[in-house]
Amino acid sequence: MKRLTALLLALVMLLGLTACGGPKPSDAGANKLVVWHDKEDAVVEALSAYLAEAVPDLEIVFEKKTSLTDSLKLVGNDPTAAPDLFIFAHDKIGVFAEMGILAPVTELLGEDALADYLPMTLSAATYKGTLYQLPLYFETLLFMYNRRYMQDSEAPATTGELLDYMGRNTGRGRYGFVEQHSTAYYSAAWIHGFGGSIIDEDGTPFPDAQAVRDALAYHLQFVALMPGETEYSTVNTLFLEGKADATIGGPWMVPTARDAGIDLGIAPMPTVDTTGQPLAPYSGVQGIHVLKFAAEGKAEAVKTLLVALNDPAIGVSLALASGCAPANVKCYDDPSVANDELVQAMRATAEIAVPMPNIPEMDVMWTVVGNLLTDVNLSGKDVGASFDTALAKASELIAAMK
Repeated sequence: MKRLTALLLALVMLLGLTACGGPKPSDAGANKLVVWHDKEDAVVEALSAYLAEAVPDLEIVFEKKTSLTDSLKLVGNDPTAAPDLFIFAHDKIGVFAEMGILAPVTELLGEDALADYLPMTLSAATYKGTLYQLPLYFETLLFMYNRRYMQDSEAPATTGELLDYMGRNTGRGRYGFVEQHSTAYYSAAWIHGFGGSIIDEDGTPFPDAQAVRDALAYHLQFVALMPGETEYSTVNTLFLEGKADATIGGPWMVPTARDAGIDLGIAPMPTVDTTGQPLAPYSGVQGIHVLKFAAEGKAEAVKTLLVALNDPAIGVSLALASGCAPANVKCYDDPSVANDELVQAMRATAEIAVPMPNIPEMDVMWTVVGNLLTDVNLSGKDVGASFDTALAKASELIAAMK
C-alpha cells in the first residue's frame, strides 16, 4: 500500500511540474535551427559570424549538401529528416511549393519588412503570388573585358559595335569575344534582347515564337566568330590566358581573372541594334526558405532568424566576403559596397536582368533549349525547322507534367 501511495504521489508531482511550465518533450531543440545550403565557405563563414552576434540565443547549424534539391525531394516535410530552413537559388521554388513543403515568408515577417528590397529579387522569390524566399543576394552575368586588349573606350555599347570589334580582332588563335553561346543560361540574354523568352509564368514555352527565331538567326553572326567548343572550361581558359579579349561571364570568374593578373574591365550589357533593347541575362537570387513544419513548430526561432537576416548588415558582410550583390537596397549606402566595382556592376545589371523562371516546367526547357542551340549553332541546321521541333518537344514534355 505504501508503495502504491508513493507511486501515485510521484505521478502527481510530475503532472504538477508539467502544468507549471516545466520541461516538455516538445520544447526540446526549439531554439536549434538546421539550415541546409550549397554555398561556398566564404558565404557560410560570413553568415555564421553575423548570426553568432545577432541571435546568440539561437543555435544555427549549417549543413552543406552537394545535391540539395534531390535531398529535399527525398525528405520532403519530414521533421525527423528535413532541415528547418535552406539557402538556395530561387529557381526551384515552384517545385518545392507544389510539393507543399514551403512556408510563405511574409506570414513570418510581414509585407512591410520587404519594402527595401530590389523589385527583381522579390519577383524571383514569388511563386503564384506568394513570397517563399527571403532574398539575401543575387548574381547576374556581366560583360567583362581584358584592358590589355580592349580599351575602356572600345567596350561596345551596342551589339553592332561588338560584332565590328570581333571582326577586327578575331583570327590566328585569338578571339575578340567568346561566350557559352550554345548554353541556354547564356543565350537567354540574346532572346530577351529581342523581347522573347524561353517560357512564361503560366508554363507556355516560347510565348513569342518569332522573337526567339529572330534572336537565334541574329546571334549566328557572332557564333561564326567564336570557337565551336563553348563549354565553361574552354571559354574560361581562353579569357584567362589572354586569347579572348572579352566575354560574358558570371561574378565567379572575377577572382580567378584578377589572380591571373588580368586588368579587368566591366561594362554594361550591349544594346541590340535592331530592337533597342539590352542583352538581358538571367539572374539567380540566393536566399533562405522555410520548411512548413519549422514555421509551425519553431515559429519564434524562425522569425527571430529571419528578422536578423532582414537587417542590411548581413548584406554588407556578404558583399565584402564574397562579392555578393545584396538584395536589400540599403546595403548600397555602405561606402565599402558603394566602392566595389563588381557589386555595383551587378546592381546596375539588376535593372535589366530577368529572374530565372521558378516554375516546375522550366526544368524541361533547359534541355529543350540546349538541344535547339546545338542544332542551330553547332550543327548548322535551319533555324525555323529546328525551332519548330523544339517547340513541339517542349509542349509535349510540359503536357506530360500536368
